[in-house]
Amino acid sequence: MPYNPKKHNRRSIRLKGYNYSQAGFYFVTICLQDRTPLLGEIQNGEMFLNDAGRMVEKWWFELENKFPDKKCHAMVVMPDHFHCILETVKGEQVEGTVRGEQVEGAAIGEHIGSPLAAAIQWFKTMSTNEYIRGVKQYGWPKFNRKLWQRNYWEHIIRNEQAYERISRYIENNPSKWKGSGQT
Repeated sequence: MPYNPKKHNRRSIRLKGYNYSQAGFYFVTICLQDRTPLLGEIQNGEMFLNDAGRMVEKWWFELENKFPDKKCHAMVVMPDHFHCILETVKGEQVEGTVRGEQVEGAAIGEHIGSPLAAAIQWFKTMSTNEYIRGVKQYGWPKFNRKLWQRNYWEHIIRNEQAYERISRYIENNPSKWKGSGQT
């Protein structure tokens, strides 16, 4: 289908003027394309990850290794989506290059001061590539053109109360599951 600006005009969900590489906490939701439940299943309010779900979990924990300015907090892999809290720490708290200055212990190619979108895109790329290998090598279910939806939802966590509320939401998400289309 050719691009039609009247039909395909995507409004940005980003806070205008906000620097998404600055220190802070972000609540992120990433959905599988067509909300296809490929990552496991909920039984009696508990999430049971399949191999693909464990793979997504693995790449979540790899984010801190690839992006030293990111810290992984609460997360849950659901059958057709993923919720997490991702923190961007101040440049002084990580090793690497900060604003062009070499910091002791930095490795060439480290991502320092990286925007939230860069970390999410890397996560989606790495998990998609491994999922494709799983389809070819282990017979995982195929997906329709893309594993993840084009974008993701994010919310800036502004205070400790919001952090605690969102952490509980993430932790309790499997017990609230009613099927596809529920977050």
